[in-house]
Amino acid sequence: MPSRLKIVPDVVHNQKVCAMHVDGLADEAARRMRLLKIGAIVVVDNQGRVIGIVTERDITWRVVAEGRDPAGVLLGDIMTGNPDTLAPHDTAHDALDMMRMRGYRHLPVVDGSRPVGMVSARDLYEVTKLDLEEMINAIQKHG
Repeated sequence: MPSRLKIVPDVVHNQKVCAMHVDGLADEAARRMRLLKIGAIVVVDNQGRVIGIVTERDITWRVVAEGRDPAGVLLGDIMTGNPDTLAPHDTAHDALDMMRMRGYRHLPVVDGSRPVGMVSARDLYEVTKLDLEEMINAIQKHG
């Protein structure tokens, strides 16, 4: 059952968090997302605490579509501030519910106020699919 899968380590494991300072620029964020093949980054303050999230959609809608120069747009101006987050002990089911109810595609994972990962809907789909396949195999083997 997906509800038993924990964010860490079942969904997020060996993940290097892509975090940028609130004064970082949108063009650099876009380059990092492309390089790392990710759809969102965590925005942090001077103490490394999560204060926001910027997604590829934010850059498209709040920068490109408005005709703004990405090299002059601060992440603090386009981020979603004070984002909902997940804790490492939260479950995949918790994450799926939050994403569904609030329309998110990405959720930062924080331990206290420090970023430890980012969960995407795609990540959750993959682990849930594998978990369901294991359940089906176990039922067929014993039933």
